[in-house]
Amino acid sequence: MSADAEALEIAPEEARPSAVEPAAPHAEGLRRIRIALAGNPNCGKTSLFNALTGAHQHVGNYPGVTVERRDGSVSLEGERSAALIDLPGTYSLTSLSPEEKIAQDELLTGGHDVVVVVADSTNLHRNLVLLAQVMQMGANVVLCLNMADEARAAGQVIDLVQMERLLGCPVVETIGHRRKGMKELKAAIERALASPTNLGNRLVLGERLDAALALVRDLVPADFVKPEAKAWAAAKLLMNDADYVARLQMLGTGTSTLDRITAIRTRLEAESGHDAALLITEGYFGFVDGLLREVITQSSRADARLLTKKIDAVVAHRVLGLPIFAAAMYAIFWLTFTLGDPPMGWIESGFEALTGWVRGLWPEGSESMLLSLLTEGIIGGVGGVIVFLPNILLLFLGLAFMEDTGYLARSAFLVDRLMHRFGLHGKSFIPMMTGFGCTIPGIMATRTLENERDRLVTMFVLPLISCGARLPIWMLLVPAFFPATWRAPMLFAIYASGLALALLVAFLLRKAAFKGEDAPFVMELPPYRLPTLRGVLTKMCERAWLYLKKAGTIILSVSILLWALTAFPKVEDYAIDARVAAGEVTVVANPKEADVAEADDVNDAKAKAVAAAEPAEPKAGTITEAELEALRGQEDLEASFAGRIGQTLEPLFRPLGYDWKIVTAMLGAFAAKEVFVAQMGIIYSMGEVDEASEDLRAALHRDYTPLVGISLILFLLIGTPCMATIAVTKRESGRWSWALGQFFGLTALAYAMALIVFQVGRLLGF
Repeated sequence: MSADAEALEIAPEEARPSAVEPAAPHAEGLRRIRIALAGNPNCGKTSLFNALTGAHQHVGNYPGVTVERRDGSVSLEGERSAALIDLPGTYSLTSLSPEEKIAQDELLTGGHDVVVVVADSTNLHRNLVLLAQVMQMGANVVLCLNMADEARAAGQVIDLVQMERLLGCPVVETIGHRRKGMKELKAAIERALASPTNLGNRLVLGERLDAALALVRDLVPADFVKPEAKAWAAAKLLMNDADYVARLQMLGTGTSTLDRITAIRTRLEAESGHDAALLITEGYFGFVDGLLREVITQSSRADARLLTKKIDAVVAHRVLGLPIFAAAMYAIFWLTFTLGDPPMGWIESGFEALTGWVRGLWPEGSESMLLSLLTEGIIGGVGGVIVFLPNILLLFLGLAFMEDTGYLARSAFLVDRLMHRFGLHGKSFIPMMTGFGCTIPGIMATRTLENERDRLVTMFVLPLISCGARLPIWMLLVPAFFPATWRAPMLFAIYASGLALALLVAFLLRKAAFKGEDAPFVMELPPYRLPTLRGVLTKMCERAWLYLKKAGTIILSVSILLWALTAFPKVEDYAIDARVAAGEVTVVANPKEADVAEADDVNDAKAKAVAAAEPAEPKAGTITEAELEALRGQEDLEASFAGRIGQTLEPLFRPLGYDWKIVTAMLGAFAAKEVFVAQMGIIYSMGEVDEASEDLRAALHRDYTPLVGISLILFLLIGTPCMATIAVTKRESGRWSWALGQFFGLTALAYAMALIVFQVGRLLGF
């Protein structure tokens, strides 16, 4: 009898209890109800989690987005609240990857009252293999057929009543991203709570295999696993799973039991001519095939994915694919600059008005420390970061659209050949793309890589990918040193350079420290889907909120600290005042209005700002009132704690073209990259008090050359990963040596690259 035919013999008719039959209520008074969501990657499981809990979780249209457990609460009948756990997406429970290990351990030890197995209705042959394994674990199951609208559109019709009768558990159809079917899913969970079932006896894998599994199950010690999971333990032991074998060996009778299991395995493999693990896997697929033959009354049309194939013929083409992908990324960066500039001006004007209002609460000319803290430390520091929020929103909007359409998954295939040339797995590109938003989730997403070498190397180079926290820095430096027509190309070049450097460093690591065979590339391509407005906006706003949250916590704290370091100690007797009193220097009225008037016929408004920011050439022994205040501020800053630290380190960074102001700002960037912008704002608000010179870009353009700007961009792109990145790298790699090696190694590389660029540029006359 074939495996398919055997799988049809699920249970005699009289032995199949209906999933809708009432039974004794589930005992739930002693603890809170626990419900787990399990499913394959890209089956819409996290969308269901969002819909059931009302939480806003990250949802992506590529495999591996959920890399750790998430918790929420779902309301059931009678105003009851149940804990809902979103398990990592996994194709199976064979413990080959971190996701599978987490999901298996949670299902075995989590004590869940109900396990909702979420399956993609358009790909049931693969998705229901996980259902078979969860059934073998003895879980109380609800089967959720998600993406039912796509399956119906493709012509598929399923007999749900028959499917419930054969499986013996509730079955429900849902459309997660549209929040349809949630009422029915909750009702199915209530039915499972009212009538707990153990579906292990419904799983038929074949006469010979079932007989072997029954013999092994009888050998499993009573205290080895919970009783309902003995069938699962038997399968793992028959497959010679290393973890289960090691656990059994720790028991007193483990060795003799393993000898008997080995004999059963040997006999099974001799009779069938196949490996036991392969037989069990074939048994799962045979069970699924037999079930679907019984319940699918109309199959999907062969042309259901025709549109996806037509699109892939162009965008995933071996020759055209990479240029199209590069053009798509360039378009996102261009829109980030073009559409983001007007709202940036509005926000900047708003903070200027707020600063003016706060200054109006004090008498004119007041030197109050509280006023300085509010205007320069808090408003100037945090406002200098929040002004870049429109760019953050636009960048994440573009990336969210690429994720939700399914195009981002194609990018991994497009670059797989290139990635392998540099010693990386094609799937490493997904964490790298995630790193464009933030390095932290990018490092966590490396859990989707089964090979430990690939994980560590990808983790090490991820800080080279320009994250969203660096975007405010680029939005400050690029316009300061390059004309408008060059800004989008420069931003694209920065991101491309980071990616190229990441590949180069990965290549060197694989050649030097991580030699070995490359892991094969296996990854599912989801069909193209039209993103929902809610999904894209949720993802965009989620990232924006994290950015604002950081601005209101870490950046605010660091801004206040840096303000204090720049504000204290104060200079009591200014050297410039002594020179004025001695008659060495004469203070005159500010003549800069004439300079600004001469710029009226200049079309570029930024040119006017630069002209206003440049100090007029004073006569010998003569300075303006504005210059007098600037010189006092300069003395304050140089005498401050921050100035002293910067001046101490300045000789180390002078070969790169940096003065102590830049060095001081870079120290703050270790806490959070955005703080660099806030710190530069604090420094210049104290040293440059002229209204026109408050434009930080104009001040940077005045004080530094474009060559220094390029050197600084390189250093901030490559070096000093933020402290949060170091902490997550340590946690994910499990070793401080790797995290500290990442920090010091990339910082040394940044120093070398910036040094070469600046010194070679000077030799060439730039």
